[in-house]
Amino acid sequence: MITPTLERLGDGALLIRLGDRIDDDINDAAIALAEHLRGHFDAAPAYASVCVRFDVDHPPDADALLALIGESLAAPHPAASSDVVEIPVRYGGESGPDIADVAAHTKLSIDEIVARHAAATYTVAMLGFMPGFPYLRGLPPELVTPRRATPRTQVLAGSVAIGGAQTGIYPRELPGGWQLIGRTPLNLFDAASAEPALLHPGQRVRCVPSTP
Repeated sequence: MITPTLERLGDGALLIRLGDRIDDDINDAAIALAEHLRGHFDAAPAYASVCVRFDVDHPPDADALLALIGESLAAPHPAASSDVVEIPVRYGGESGPDIADVAAHTKLSIDEIVARHAAATYTVAMLGFMPGFPYLRGLPPELVTPRRATPRTQVLAGSVAIGGAQTGIYPRELPGGWQLIGRTPLNLFDAASAEPALLHPGQRVRCVPSTP
């Protein structure tokens, strides 16, 4: 049973908190709620919450917002789409300089890491950290690896990485502390595009091993 709470985020936003942990059911509810609210507000899901942004001169009616939240939480979650976005990934080598460290931590061979990472179907739980960065849930538990003790000051765009129980893809060059296991040539964020982000919360994703 999810009991939502509302918190102010400054003058122009509210946070609808649905839980306090990473949980597939809570995340599914957050994604569905954000989609339900988008006909009325600018809404974006996180793992266990939804941010609602609005014009400070036209704040949402609290009763109407609570009614929409109740409608969404009472409805069954939409069935997962059968569509899967395939992400080509060059694993290991210069593209994945931390894959040997992941192998040492998990006690799996590099080939096993590639096979298991590529066999999983992931769900985009949220976009965060920076525009277009997808947090992907569904990492096989045997691949869970802590983040690097010392973050890098520069991670190349397209880097595919493991951070704890999550996997993700860096949309541009930036600092980061996740374990880099591969890299995709796809552009995950294009600010000039009508749809800037390649991936969106709720989409299903698979990584497909490729060669240079």
